[in-house]
Amino acid sequence: MLGTSLSGIDAALAVAVQHGHFEEQPDHPEHSLRFRLNAGSEGLRITLMSRNGLLPEADFYCPIPHEPLRVVSEARLDREIEAGAEGLLDRAFDLMVQELQRQDPAWSARLRLDQQNADTFAGAYFAERARRNPFHWARHNLEEVERNKRARHTVPWRYALLRLHEVMEPIAPHLTEADRQRFDAGLRKVFVDNYAAVPPESIRRLLALRAAGVLDLRALGPDYRMEVGEEHTRLYTDQGEYRFAVVINARGQKPKDLTELPLPGLRRQLLDHGGPLPPLAEDYSLRVPAIGGHRIALAALPFLMHHRPFVQGIEACAKIGAAVGRSMIETPLVQHPL
Repeated sequence: MLGTSLSGIDAALAVAVQHGHFEEQPDHPEHSLRFRLNAGSEGLRITLMSRNGLLPEADFYCPIPHEPLRVVSEARLDREIEAGAEGLLDRAFDLMVQELQRQDPAWSARLRLDQQNADTFAGAYFAERARRNPFHWARHNLEEVERNKRARHTVPWRYALLRLHEVMEPIAPHLTEADRQRFDAGLRKVFVDNYAAVPPESIRRLLALRAAGVLDLRALGPDYRMEVGEEHTRLYTDQGEYRFAVVINARGQKPKDLTELPLPGLRRQLLDHGGPLPPLAEDYSLRVPAIGGHRIALAALPFLMHHRPFVQGIEACAKIGAAVGRSMIETPLVQHPL
């Protein structure tokens, strides 16, 4: 199973329930689950694989609607964007550090946040998890999340990161090419890890699969090669070679540019009028001459990811759909200037 995101975990659980079932253990002190294989499926083995070999954490308790941040705001980041692309990432990170230090001084001190920068922060953030057994960490994290939910306790740094990713996202399309690469290699991974936390029940089921001897986890490292054969798929890594009868690619959607648009006529017209990124208006309509007198909206998530690196989920899709719907009702036929 390539991918340890929610989609990867969902795929693993879907395979598992085709070959067995989960049972509650009410007499167990932790009320944990047990997984039982069906007759004939005793040989089932599932391996989750990702570059870093880390499991996502469980959803955490926090107030909704979200409380405002104290330092970082849309207006403040707008001013930084207006100040220019050069140094924008580092200026935004400095504001983020101030926010985290104010929201959770103890965690910030433990992470030595005052000594981190936009390039080192992700390493410091993941360091302790990377040193620990991922299933032990998952058990500890699940217990913490359930305890905090019962007590209605919010972990300040987790909640701060959740809110920060929303206000930090608008800087992405304004970064220099080099800083965008730095952003994707560092801060983006931290934000995605935070907001892509999975339901606690999914973690409980993963732990039950692990206890049943069904589930394993592999870190493929930064460089791996996959070779798909007729009977097996092989993955070659620095740690060795792995062979699987079936590999499910659950790594999720990747950003796309206009060169991958599956409409040749529209693709040619868009590329003729600019670069490979979609020239989008606020309502997701394409800023190109109307085709046949009709305006065209592009709301496919992979084509939005360069401008909105965190776009995902039902809520984002609902907002995008509403924006497109409103624009169709208000101005169904629009001739956009180039």
